[in-house]
Amino acid sequence: MSQDNPEIGSNIMVNGIATNYHDRGSGPPVLLIHGSGPGVSAWANWRLTLPELEKKYRVIAPDMVGFGFTERPENIRYNMDTWVDHATGLLDVLGLEKISVVGNSFGGALALALAIRHTDRIDKLILMGSVGVSFKLTDGLDKVWGYEPSIENMKSLLDIFAWNRDLVTDELAELRYQASIRPGFQESFSAMFPAPRQRWVDEMAFSDEKISEIENATLIIHGRDDDVIPFDNAMKLFSLIKDSEVHGFGCCGHWTQIEHTERFNQLVSHFLAS
Repeated sequence: MSQDNPEIGSNIMVNGIATNYHDRGSGPPVLLIHGSGPGVSAWANWRLTLPELEKKYRVIAPDMVGFGFTERPENIRYNMDTWVDHATGLLDVLGLEKISVVGNSFGGALALALAIRHTDRIDKLILMGSVGVSFKLTDGLDKVWGYEPSIENMKSLLDIFAWNRDLVTDELAELRYQASIRPGFQESFSAMFPAPRQRWVDEMAFSDEKISEIENATLIIHGRDDDVIPFDNAMKLFSLIKDSEVHGFGCCGHWTQIEHTERFNQLVSHFLAS
């Protein structure tokens, strides 16, 4: 980990892409996949979860290609195929044949893709505020993916993410704004989900038939008051995945792991151990 910036962990070449990732703890391996907010990184997304899970598990938290401090190759096409190849490539380089996956939002869609396309490589599945089923683009998600860098816009986004407005401080808005304007960050981010954005929701959605074929034990977690990804997504996934359970948090937006950190960590840790 960089002493100057905790978001920078180790660097490894994956499919020719210099990949920033955090590799902490020991035990059964768990892959944490971040969401798709502006300026996001694995550490920013999972900073409150890593210290707890690393007590019992080997936790791998990469910046997926196009995000964070992973290399952004020229002319790369950002889509689910690219991200699945990047995730499985990382597992290959680390010599991990089978791993449990925790996916947040966009990361939930990628976790579902891994479970559907690489069934033999995925153990348990945890989906938090997950994309991956069809839904009408929310105003919140449209604003997230359409973000243009400014302090005011970042503060507005944080208001959408969090139910608890006490979390949305000027300091946090400044921190996340500065993250969003690092060299290359906004260029790749704005290229991923250009308007009209309903098509990107649809592109990341899987058919009911495909989701219903998932046999992995699955924990679904969602904030009831999520203005970015509808709570109905959780219930749809619960209805389709045979071996699944769902936990909804009231008084919670899109930031379950931040707004209800202790309970979230307990749920995840207990589910992985069961």
